[in-house]
Amino acid sequence: MDTQTHIAQTADERLIFRAITLTFPVWFVGGLYLLAPVLGWILLLRLMQRKLARTRHDTPIAWPVYAWAIAMLLMLLALIVGHLTMELGLAKLIKSSIGWAKGWALLALFMFAANLSIRSEVIFRAACIVCKQTVLLLPLFVLAWLVRLPQTLWVSPTELIGGPGPEFFSVSLYEIDPGSGNPRWRLFTPWAPALGMMGNLYFLCALEEKDPGYRRWGIVGSILMMLLSQSRLAILCALVMLALRLFLASFRHPWVYLLLAPTSLLGGCVGGYLLERVSATVQAVKSARADSTRVREALGNIAVERWWNEAIVWGHGIVERGPHMVEYMPIGSHHTWYGLLFVKGLIGALALGSAFICSFIQLAPHINRLPSARLGFSLLLMLLMYTFGENLEILSYLFWPALILIGKAHQDCRKAVLQKAGCKMQSPRKNNTAKNLNNMKNNKKS
Repeated sequence: MDTQTHIAQTADERLIFRAITLTFPVWFVGGLYLLAPVLGWILLLRLMQRKLARTRHDTPIAWPVYAWAIAMLLMLLALIVGHLTMELGLAKLIKSSIGWAKGWALLALFMFAANLSIRSEVIFRAACIVCKQTVLLLPLFVLAWLVRLPQTLWVSPTELIGGPGPEFFSVSLYEIDPGSGNPRWRLFTPWAPALGMMGNLYFLCALEEKDPGYRRWGIVGSILMMLLSQSRLAILCALVMLALRLFLASFRHPWVYLLLAPTSLLGGCVGGYLLERVSATVQAVKSARADSTRVREALGNIAVERWWNEAIVWGHGIVERGPHMVEYMPIGSHHTWYGLLFVKGLIGALALGSAFICSFIQLAPHINRLPSARLGFSLLLMLLMYTFGENLEILSYLFWPALILIGKAHQDCRKAVLQKAGCKMQSPRKNNTAKNLNNMKNNKKS
């Protein structure tokens, strides 16, 4: 079962496996942005069919998944109320509702899809295959930059169907960073930092792959994605994920706690110096791409100010083009929370925050016993970190495999709780049975 041909066994697994491994071919024809929404709603229909049929594969859905579904429905409610409050018209309301179905709704749809017959190993293998394809195709993208081919090869006609912008349907060979003049690659993503995000996702999947050959391809390819993106957040996220993985794998060992005492003492002695060095490092990272940092901060300030003064509860309903000082970028586009406050108000921000909290509450108690819970916790933390640098709604069509893995983690946690409860209910019965047998033996002897 370790070959690529036989890794996917059920129809659901084959559907997921092909959707991931065909990332590059689908991207070349401009269909990647459309693939995830179609796949998500198809999987929901398959799940509903299975629930109605009550097959033997039917599994209970964990309560945090319902929390995500409620949160995404609140997003839709905020969208509708925002449009009505701002009097944006029926046409924009329909267009925004379709955008919700292709964006925020996917966060709940793919978590529900985890209750289908999909093993996590299928996603791990598919992610490693995409990383292998990246390594093999990389010389072509580098050669395109060396010979100065056009940065954008073409824009697919599928753009006419509708989307956030042409960059979601274009085939980009490379791009030049306007600040430094250095080349950057975004491959199948709309911009370079999004490639760093996918690199982190595939890196976590590669670490879980059992086959050493595929695991090597996955690790090398995912690291290349992070480096090619030149994203500061991608490097930081990878370091945090590695540290978290090391801690979760060893925090139950006694030597960890033995090392904490001298480490705490040393930290107290040189804590001030370390804080100064960390602050200097953060400033150096920001100054490395000062224009990008300035634009992000300005977009955030504009979003918060307009949210507070114009639409606190339900938001503005739609994104708006920013002024010249932010290079006309959409307000809140570089930050999930700022974007939510501006577009969907306090309701949208509280809905997403509550969904994250519910997932962390269920996964945290199981991270020391269930590998799937550790992976789900790591992926959830990765998404949380990227809320401060990207808009999750726009990139949900890319990181949907992470949502399935998080849903699988919730499912495994629920099963563990039910099994533990079943054991507790059975244990008194066993004790009573033993007592009855002893009483019968004593009666016979007497």
